[in-house]
Amino acid sequence: MVVENSPYFRDPRVRNQAETLTAAGYRVFIICPGRSGEPWYERVGNVGVYRFSLRSFANNALGYLMEYTHAILFIALLSVLVWFREGFDIIHVSNPPDCIVPIMSVYKWLGKLIIYDQHDLCPELYGAKFGQRWYLYKVLLLLERYSYRLADHVIVTNESCKKIARLRGLLPDSKVTVVRNGPSLSNLGSADVDLEIRAKSPNIIAFAGVIGFQDGLDQLCRALHYLRHELRREDFYCIVLGEGDALNEIKGLAQELQLDDKVWFAGWIRDPKVFARYLSTADICVAPDPSNSYNNYSTFVKIMDYMAARKPIVAFDLVETRRTAETAATYAHPNDIGSFAQKMADLMTDPSLRHSMGESGYLRIRNELAWQYSVPKLLGAYEIAKSRIAGWTVSSSKEPAEQGGG
Repeated sequence: MVVENSPYFRDPRVRNQAETLTAAGYRVFIICPGRSGEPWYERVGNVGVYRFSLRSFANNALGYLMEYTHAILFIALLSVLVWFREGFDIIHVSNPPDCIVPIMSVYKWLGKLIIYDQHDLCPELYGAKFGQRWYLYKVLLLLERYSYRLADHVIVTNESCKKIARLRGLLPDSKVTVVRNGPSLSNLGSADVDLEIRAKSPNIIAFAGVIGFQDGLDQLCRALHYLRHELRREDFYCIVLGEGDALNEIKGLAQELQLDDKVWFAGWIRDPKVFARYLSTADICVAPDPSNSYNNYSTFVKIMDYMAARKPIVAFDLVETRRTAETAATYAHPNDIGSFAQKMADLMTDPSLRHSMGESGYLRIRNELAWQYSVPKLLGAYEIAKSRIAGWTVSSSKEPAEQGGG
């Protein structure tokens, strides 16, 4: 499995997939970036994790090009190392970027299968970050199309992305499988409340996710400013759980809007118990991702984290956010800061509504959206991909069942 933009411990989708595959008998190795202090190789449970150092450059198109060039060089080198040291039959590539599948396709000459796991719509993601530039957009569309065509099977996160794979990649339904994100059922349940945070305000607002330029933290800061100065509400405190390339800019904006006493940037919370405790302390969770051609068709992990924690959600009215959250969220007019602030204020004054929304989301996770409901889809996608190779045998991709898939 290859991941360019996220360490193993920070990507719940990749962790869920890796653990599912090992439980099914596959031997799994991850190539991914590492954080400072992490070893270049270690065993995490039954998963072998190979890490490269991910360098950060300027937050512009050239900076991302330099980051991807640096990362792909190390991914290519580590893939050769894993091939000689461990051996593999299947390469599971997670985007972004979409140039990894074409590069890894050299292994198809050696009879290896490629599964393309489209986490993001890269052309739309680029547009959300930097604005539309037709020539770069065309290049990204071309890379996406090659990734669709070169893969033996394609995995996407929702039906909107499946539709795009059919339209832009001209793929038949049989070559695309929807494998949704979702928390594990084993992680559902009540967590303790953080008393120190709880004491700061009657209304705790929480954001938990990646802090990128497309993730709307600037919208959240402006909505909090509106809540405070236009709606005259002082009875709130916001905790922001996460990291990302826009973090410094968002901190600067919060300071500029004089929200220092109302917002706490807690950083990335690696300990799942601490993360659960912070979410359990919140009264309202927010997803301020603005409406655009990227966010409208994205399924956000944070939405289901909020639902699993029984929390009501305030979000802009986006296609896939509404499909996921349904009645667990209240929806502000797209990109309307005043509407977003008013939705937060409405929930602040209605505890019974908060409770009913939280229960609605929790039941939807438990009964429909938890990761366990995606397991058959993932394993089925692998079986479809393997069926493309004549004479494939179970022993070539899996350990014997009695060995436990380690």
